[in-house]
Amino acid sequence: MADPRTVLVAAFPGVELLDVTGPAEVFSIASRLIAPGGRGYRVRVAAPRPGELTTSSGVRLVADLALAEVPAGIDTLLVAGAMEMTAGRVEAVVDPEVTAWLRAAAPGARRVAGLCAGAHILAAAGLLDGLPATTHWLTAERLAAAHPLVAVDPDPIFLRAGRVWTCAGVTAVLDLALAMVAEDHGQELALNTARAMVMYVKRAGGQSQFSVPLSLQDSADDRIEDLLRWIDEHLAEDLPVPVLADHLHVSVRHFSRLFRRRTGRTPADYLEAVRLEAARRLLEESERSLPGIAAGTGLGSVETLHRVFRKRLGTTPAEYRRRFRSPDAPARQPAV
Repeated sequence: MADPRTVLVAAFPGVELLDVTGPAEVFSIASRLIAPGGRGYRVRVAAPRPGELTTSSGVRLVADLALAEVPAGIDTLLVAGAMEMTAGRVEAVVDPEVTAWLRAAAPGARRVAGLCAGAHILAAAGLLDGLPATTHWLTAERLAAAHPLVAVDPDPIFLRAGRVWTCAGVTAVLDLALAMVAEDHGQELALNTARAMVMYVKRAGGQSQFSVPLSLQDSADDRIEDLLRWIDEHLAEDLPVPVLADHLHVSVRHFSRLFRRRTGRTPADYLEAVRLEAARRLLEESERSLPGIAAGTGLGSVETLHRVFRKRLGTTPAEYRRRFRSPDAPARQPAV
């Protein structure tokens, strides 16, 4: 049997438990499912000091070795993260010892990943400069502010930029690890690993961390929440502001102010975002043609569909479908 690939998880006191154990479980199960003679994985945990390590949940782990003792030849280097509440807001923890070690160790690894808030450590080590990156949506704004050379996108589940990967919060570390298994051994092994873990494996990297309506659940106004549900059920229809205002039985001017105050978006911006989200789902999960998707989501034309995808995602509908189509989706027609 070939020597296993070494997966090293860099951790520190207060680290998020699942950032360490989640990928470890994915790689462990994948190794058990690899055909005899195949190259599996060996996961090790390193920390500033070896031994017992208390995580943010209070559960204790054991670091196999100190960061200074990590040998050369790491295949996959995963940097776990942590978040803490500071002055009433969530902040990413940037451990200085892990950051300093990472600057020297990262060049020797085949690939490097920042797990959840671990992206902040990669950024502090200079590994994300000039690259697109994501992290937990709670800390994405802070990542962008602290590291202007990083192209922060708070939306995707995970992002890959060459050999550098970053991912969103908590369970997204499982999606990232499965994507790495697929890169090494093919989609079939990744799917079998997900099934063994009873995971719903349809979350491609570019999928959103949260839906547009879900992000507005704190609108604090039942009328607006009812309207958002109604919009979702009538996306294919023409929905100008007067129609939406009439639905709430208020004037257009009052409606526009109310909607902006309660959601933080203009009605037009919200409609475009939610229609884009619906179009993304159809591209991922259905065989519908681009004209059918444009009409069914209220975007109207293929030209508008292309314009919105270019503006908000920097890609085309066809390219999005090619990259993020679900393996279980019906085969699409050649004309699409």
